Amino acid sequence: MKRLGKAALLFIAIGLAIYTGVYCTAERLMLRTGHSNPLFKIAAARDGTVDWVILGASHAMPLDFAEFNAYMQDETGLRILNLAAPGTGPLYNRFVLEHFLRTHRARNVLYAVDAFAFYSRTWNEERFADAKLLRRTPLDPEIAGRLWDYARHEDVDFRAVLDYVTGFSKINNRERFERDIWEGEKQFDRVYPASSTAVRKRIEYLYPQQTPAETLTRYLGEFSSLIELARNNGAGVVVIKMPTPPQYRSQLPGEAAFDEALLRLVAEPAVPLHDLSRELSDPRFYFDTDHLNRTGLTEFFVRDLKRILVSGMRR
Repeated sequence: MKRLGKAALLFIAIGLAIYTGVYCTAERLMLRTGHSNPLFKIAAARDGTVDWVILGASHAMPLDFAEFNAYMQDETGLRILNLAAPGTGPLYNRFVLEHFLRTHRARNVLYAVDAFAFYSRTWNEERFADAKLLRRTPLDPEIAGRLWDYARHEDVDFRAVLDYVTGFSKINNRERFERDIWEGEKQFDRVYPASSTAVRKRIEYLYPQQTPAETLTRYLGEFSSLIELARNNGAGVVVIKMPTPPQYRSQLPGEAAFDEALLRLVAEPAVPLHDLSRELSDPRFYFDTDHLNRTGLTEFFVRDLKRILVSGMRR
């Protein structure tokens, strides 16, 4: 029996050693191919202090496509770090900002707000367990600890913690040798042919539970906590709504009610809110149903965003 026990322990030890080796290799590959994951960007950030941190979901991501962030920095003379990620609501964005502020400082936070992200767990608690995000997130004890706290106190699935710590999604990433580029970046120079069917399917995807009022109240509270977090760390906050095409915007459910609730929320802390959703109506400015292409983003930056970044600076 003793011999059998020793053999079993040796087998387990060899298995753990192999798994550790595979995990370390996967981690090194992730660091080599990292690009768009917000937590990877924080780990790779060279500047301890930035003038603007950009948060939000995929509508804010093109601001960092194809060196566009570098273009904005050259035009404004400001240091800008884009930490937006696809399909992420205020809860996940607060998590990202908390981690950033642990080792860095932001003078200002620009939040590109999308109503859909305030109406479902899909874009908040469930985003923490998304394999596409986990497999590109660097291993960091601080992230593990904070993720554990969110599992205990914010109703995040404990399996997200287990996946992150064990590196399961990272080890099983079939795209491990490819650069971490969101699919939208590959279409940045495309002009999208308008499609009512595509817009309808997009809306159905973004609003899986429609627009429950209690859910909106819950995530507006999380957004309020994010604003408080930023201000408690000396950062100014500016909220914007990115331009979207009329065909998409007209089908958004409950958008007027969301706008009213958002206005009430930002009024008390006096957070500037710029609704720029109607600024660019021409379909040639978009690479899909609702994301700005390079032409549209350049127009938006020159017309509106540059002024907001420069004039809204808290130094």
